[in-house]
Amino acid sequence: MQNRTPESSRTPSPEKPPPESNKPAFIKTLVIKKEFGIFVLLVFLCAVTGLKNHAFFSEANLSNTANLIGLFGIFSIGAGMIIITGGIDLSVGSMIALNGMLLVMALTDWHWPWPLGVAFALAVPMCLGYAHGLLITRFNMQPFIVTLCGLLLYRGIARFISNDTTKGFGDAAGFTTLQRLANGDFLGLPMPFVILIIISIIMWIVLHRSIYGRYLLAVGHNEEATRFSGVNTRRVIASSYVLGGLLTGTSGILFAFYTNSVSPSTHGNFYELYGIAAAVLGGCSLRGGEGSVIGVLIGTALLLVLQNLVNLLNIPSSLNFAVMGAVVLIGVLADRILKNRAARKIARPPK
Repeated sequence: MQNRTPESSRTPSPEKPPPESNKPAFIKTLVIKKEFGIFVLLVFLCAVTGLKNHAFFSEANLSNTANLIGLFGIFSIGAGMIIITGGIDLSVGSMIALNGMLLVMALTDWHWPWPLGVAFALAVPMCLGYAHGLLITRFNMQPFIVTLCGLLLYRGIARFISNDTTKGFGDAAGFTTLQRLANGDFLGLPMPFVILIIISIIMWIVLHRSIYGRYLLAVGHNEEATRFSGVNTRRVIASSYVLGGLLTGTSGILFAFYTNSVSPSTHGNFYELYGIAAAVLGGCSLRGGEGSVIGVLIGTALLLVLQNLVNLLNIPSSLNFAVMGAVVLIGVLADRILKNRAARKIARPPK
């Protein structure tokens, strides 16, 4: 007589995963769609501007645009990394002003060797970024407040140490090599653009192919769940501000040589808005947990092409910020619409 296995002892057949298990795939698809949409818009704007004014595709204009994309793109990647964790940095412009002023003084007033001056100009914003991260993670202060105070503080320090006067590099005696590295070209490409390409490759690997990058995205998506998973979320958040400071310092050095002088009251004004706008346009969510390096690059290029469009089409330059604000608003609105559609698709019961 055969023993029959009771129904309750049978191994249950594997059930289909709930719809929520597809959420990461939807998020990835959503980011790709946003990147592709912004890229199509960029190509469209380039084509329209080129048809309206053939000077857009001239060698001089393309070289200048690439140079500016390099200058703004480097610190925009840093801003994107911070936004991915759910934070924000409003002190970028003032940090660039302070960084540039310290570099000028180190090379011309204090006569430091240029490698030491560069190391100093990179170390200061990294330390300031660490201070931001410490205040945010240890004292539970809001990133908006911390970096807003930094915006005011660093600008004031830059004006104080320079006696509110413009300082320049002069004939760059003793650091012509550094000047060539910052202002020269490589294979016909401006050096800031070349440096941006190198940094972008490194940051793409860091964000998308490393455990640290996964931690950044996880902290921005759900900090509490990430902490319960055994990740030191305080360290991850603080390190994102240090990383942002490093990239801001790199941009600050390049900007100082691009302008060849630093005016402490105006140098770097509103640059933080460019960084935030480029990151948001490129797919970084202000709520954190989403973003990509390629998206930030496309967002930066879009902003700079828009500025070029304003100049070439004889649109009043006073509308520069109005155009940028409108584009960011449209980008955030589109992001919200896409997210709502994705959420409805995830919540829809399977057929």
